[in-house]
Amino acid sequence: MTVTREAAPGWHWRTSSLVPTPAVVAHRGASGHRPEHTLEAYRTAIRMGVDDIELDLVATSDGVLVARHDLELSATTDVADRADLAHLRRTLVVDGVEQHGWFVQDLTVAELKTLAARERMPGTRPANTAYDGVEGVPTLTEVLAMVGAESLRRGRPVGVALELKHAVHHDAVGLPLDVPLLRELARQGLDHPWARVTLMSFEAPVLRRLAARTRLPVLQLLDRGHRLTPEELDDIDEYADGLGAHTSLVLPRDAAGAIGAPSTLVRDAHRRGLTVHAWTVRAENRFLPTNLRRGDAPDALGDMAGEVRALLAAGVDGVITDHPEAALAVLREPEAIAVG
Repeated sequence: MTVTREAAPGWHWRTSSLVPTPAVVAHRGASGHRPEHTLEAYRTAIRMGVDDIELDLVATSDGVLVARHDLELSATTDVADRADLAHLRRTLVVDGVEQHGWFVQDLTVAELKTLAARERMPGTRPANTAYDGVEGVPTLTEVLAMVGAESLRRGRPVGVALELKHAVHHDAVGLPLDVPLLRELARQGLDHPWARVTLMSFEAPVLRRLAARTRLPVLQLLDRGHRLTPEELDDIDEYADGLGAHTSLVLPRDAAGAIGAPSTLVRDAHRRGLTVHAWTVRAENRFLPTNLRRGDAPDALGDMAGEVRALLAAGVDGVITDHPEAALAVLREPEAIAVG
């Protein structure tokens, strides 16, 4: 028997945590509508009705975890306009890639808190620039407190998916991410299996450490082009509870960039008891498969709903998206993929 999400929320016991399936996860908050990784981006997503918000974590020079996707700050803050911080501009190799600019690891949290956040993609999302300078960079502590308050206010639990960025790099510079992470989760009473907290990374070593120290669910992230073998999937199953897979691993694109039949990834993962969350679903044409684009303008909105439907038909357990309202609308459709 199957039921739609709207008819029954579909709470399942998975990886020792109560989670809605399929879940809609707001990627860096509702980043299609507000500058990413701001408290208002997260609040907007919660107002829309998401199951979880996703945030990336990096560390300041004094070991405070903050919500940023990149260590380099000039794309998402006004740091380049700050003459008093000009001396911190430098070249840094992060995960084998040489970068130039201002880096979170070189600023104390007090210094970072003087910066103003701004839209990462102003050409693609010009409406978001209206919110440039309104907020700063939130700490993990602030985000968790806000999510807790919003969950109480709305009478429903909102989950958080925490991605540890550049974990090996942080280890190398003496700023391990997992130590302050687990300390903060324990301080806020979120270190138990039903806390609606998920831990993610592309880097297996930090996930293995976390799996040995916490009962919170752990997701191994897989980037586009990853050729996952059965042996590797078996290895992931030893420490992880699920996968966070690039959409193209679930819905392969042909030479023209169009999607068709899904891969066997979801089926293979589910056979091992691993969940699969697909990332990142975005509404603009430039990010969509070619057969779901509308018109020729790269920044016009295409048929994102079509991609969500295809992912759900492939059996994913969650969709991670910049435009959560569009994914939620699909799940409210009468013919929405059901929870089995």
